[in-house]
Amino acid sequence: MATKSFIFCFLLICSSLILPSDATFRFPRNRFGNWRFRFPVIPVGNRFRTRCDYNAIYQFGDSISDTGNLIREGPAGTFSPFAHLPYGETTFGEATGRCSNGLLMIDFLANALNLPLLNPYLDKNASFSQGVNFAVAGSTALQTERLLENRILSPVTNSSLVVQYNWFLDHLKSICSTQTDCARILGQALFMVGETGGNDFNYALLQGKTIQETQSLVPDVVENTIDLARKLINLGARRLVIPGNFPIGCFPIYLTAFKTNDTSAYDDKNCLKDLNAFALYQNQYLQRAIQQLRIEHPGVVILYADYYTAFQSVFRRASQLGFDEASTQKACCGSGGDYNFNLQKMCGMPGVSACSNPDQHISWDGIHPTQATYQRMAEWLITGLSIFHCY
Repeated sequence: MATKSFIFCFLLICSSLILPSDATFRFPRNRFGNWRFRFPVIPVGNRFRTRCDYNAIYQFGDSISDTGNLIREGPAGTFSPFAHLPYGETTFGEATGRCSNGLLMIDFLANALNLPLLNPYLDKNASFSQGVNFAVAGSTALQTERLLENRILSPVTNSSLVVQYNWFLDHLKSICSTQTDCARILGQALFMVGETGGNDFNYALLQGKTIQETQSLVPDVVENTIDLARKLINLGARRLVIPGNFPIGCFPIYLTAFKTNDTSAYDDKNCLKDLNAFALYQNQYLQRAIQQLRIEHPGVVILYADYYTAFQSVFRRASQLGFDEASTQKACCGSGGDYNFNLQKMCGMPGVSACSNPDQHISWDGIHPTQATYQRMAEWLITGLSIFHCY
């Protein structure tokens, strides 16, 4: 179980994001706008480009996919570590609100589908002609009130899936006027419903809940995820991807929080077995729910995106893929300890620097993968998901 001091630091860091309402922040300008980005650092090979007929992508979720919503939510977001370099340094040269050193999986997926990078919904000056990103870093699948009933704080944002869906409804008013028209437009789009729910479990575990207690949240988290997918289908969505969770027991934040001298707690790659087993339980529960949703809507393509296996395919073949084998569980950007992770000195905070070779690291900040990891995961997903096989 996470130590009391670690839990205290976690809550302290999250609460420190809330600053006076008169504080000011200058948003980084979006130099790439709605252009098709050419990936100057690690290009997606031609074999991963497709000729699909998608007219747009709609992304829901959390920090795995947020391209700039949290930093536009107000003081709590604009002064978060994600709003500062070295976040974004590798590709953009400035922080864009992406929780990595550069591009995310959704960026690589958009590029493979010949669509522009998705702009965040809260960027009111952006173009949304070919999709919108509603994901918010730190968000949860469950509403904050539901988490509070279980004495779990959601300290970063209140923009849960319900809020993101309401944003989507507002956006819908700007692109179609009748139910038939909306269904036609949405039927040509790709919907990424997550990854979501990871933070519900992160907050529970890092605030002292046992794995068994946290496991009791899985049915409600999955129900909220499936409920969003069902609502989108009823509006006209016909192609949806619903991702699962990562092997969280391999991530520096958890390896630091749950560090133990009991060698039997770790697998052959030094990942915490119980935490990975929990992630698998959640993913299996989600897959059963997706199968039921398919039965309800036989004319809709609903695919499960196996982020767990996609990450493991990178993690377990790190050296073959050009990563530094000795740094697979060390944050590129962090400070101290066996995993270069410290909640009191997180990436983006003053005095914390990034490594000189992020493309050789699996983990960017101890919580999120690097751009290089996201690229490899995206390639794995594009190869494995039939929804992308439209060459």
